[in-house]
Amino acid sequence: MKKLIFLSVIIFFITIESNLIGQIAPDRYYVQFTDKNNSPYSIDNPSAFLTERAIERRQNQQIPIQDNDLPVNPQYLSGVMATGANLLFQTRWLNGVTIETSDQSVLDEINALPYVASIRGLVEQPLNQQIKEKDFFANESIQSVLAENLKNGSSVNVYNYGLGLDQITQINGVPLHNLGYKGEGMVIAILDGGFSEVPTHIAFDSLWAENRILGTKDFNEPGGDVFTESYHGTAVLSTIGSNVAGQLVGTAPRASFWLLRPEYVFTENLIEEYHWVSAAEFADSVGADVINSSLGYITFDLPQHDHTYEDMNGSTCIVTIGADIASSKGVLVVNSAGNSGGNVSFPYVGAPADGFDVFSIGAVSADGVRAAFSSIGPTYDDRIKPDVMGRGFGTALASSNNSFGNGSGTSFSSPVIAGMSACLWQANPTMTNLQIKDAIKQSADRATSPDVFYGFGIPDYMLAHSILTIIDQQPDVEKSLVKVYPNPSSSFITIELGEEVNGLSIYDLNGRLLFELIRNGIVLTSFESFYYTLKSGVYVIKVTDKSQVQTVKIIKQ
Repeated sequence: MKKLIFLSVIIFFITIESNLIGQIAPDRYYVQFTDKNNSPYSIDNPSAFLTERAIERRQNQQIPIQDNDLPVNPQYLSGVMATGANLLFQTRWLNGVTIETSDQSVLDEINALPYVASIRGLVEQPLNQQIKEKDFFANESIQSVLAENLKNGSSVNVYNYGLGLDQITQINGVPLHNLGYKGEGMVIAILDGGFSEVPTHIAFDSLWAENRILGTKDFNEPGGDVFTESYHGTAVLSTIGSNVAGQLVGTAPRASFWLLRPEYVFTENLIEEYHWVSAAEFADSVGADVINSSLGYITFDLPQHDHTYEDMNGSTCIVTIGADIASSKGVLVVNSAGNSGGNVSFPYVGAPADGFDVFSIGAVSADGVRAAFSSIGPTYDDRIKPDVMGRGFGTALASSNNSFGNGSGTSFSSPVIAGMSACLWQANPTMTNLQIKDAIKQSADRATSPDVFYGFGIPDYMLAHSILTIIDQQPDVEKSLVKVYPNPSSSFITIELGEEVNGLSIYDLNGRLLFELIRNGIVLTSFESFYYTLKSGVYVIKVTDKSQVQTVKIIKQ
């Protein structure tokens, strides 16, 4: 497959405006600066370049403000612009700027600037190049379903999910919603190629009515309109933010959103990786908690820019480097694994799904079977990818003209997971982004034996919530009466008791006593045998000494 940008295999009908061809410049470049010397910005005054929410995220996760947080030196930008080049988007993390020019003398002048390290050509195409859709738009179509067929809600649940019920139930997310964790107060940035119909589709009425579309920004063309050219981002957004009873409720229907477009949907050029990084930086700076990116990069219109499997090592591709930096800032970066699973020569995840800290999501069907198109691991450096799986075959989503239907692709498994992860983080606000990701992986059905097809498997978000609760409630080591490990575990457990402990009991979550042992200098072999017979679930161990009682939740997988 020549292009792997939108990681979906469904067709959206895109209106190509008459002036679209003029939106692609013949020559675009990336200018790398040498340093950030003599910058007017300082890490001691982060409010000059980061919002309060972005600063708080760092403080909550004990992440220091660093030099790569500083914007590009504005004097350097002015110097480049003075040559006659058109500035596009700067990147503070990479310390450079993308530009547009068709004049070689301008490039020579930029290259002579003392603070310019290098210039890299990214797009070299004639203006009259024929515009074409992405290859994978050719196979399937969205199936719309009439609203009257979707009355499958339950009075027990807080939402009548409509088509969305199965994909949320599959990851055990409904109980989180019932507990009140619906994404409220969480900010999700969607990086995609276009959001046609978002201003008018009924799926997003509540987002607009409650001002939860926080803003938009086009990182393809300065000042561009993100509500044009593609419906792909609209479908992605709907799996998270739709809230139409009996038709479609998403995984985080109370979250707030930034809609960012780093992707040009009709051609594939390396510049889009740089613009992805600029968009991720923007998402960080405005305080996004989660990034969902249903984008991936392997091959390009210029073959010399194509990535190889060797590049999928977490350290080579520009977009992967940017995604891992975003994670280092405390953002949970969730990315589609890719749709190359059926490609014999390259079935692997693309960039940035190969990132070390990127949460890479594969696709399964309603019955939990991996979709044949879902990209696999390992990365070139032999790490397990994807991380987990979500519903990506027959995913419920909004289709055009105020209808709802289904689509397929890891484009849609990714936001299903991203939205529910935002709810989990809302429920456990003291956790870091990586603790959230690791708990989800631990909760998944293949956590004890992950592989390159399913990763850690299909997560259980209530189990992940229990795991995080255990982390949050662990007593101070110096005061602890008991240590239990590994936790979670599947078939064995080790218990270390303080010298003064004289009793141990285990209860289920309904408070029923399942096991009790009075300690008289004996080892706990009888508990080990009992634990082996327990069914999978969450339990509570209670230990006592002469003056206090302590409890620890344990998880049997």
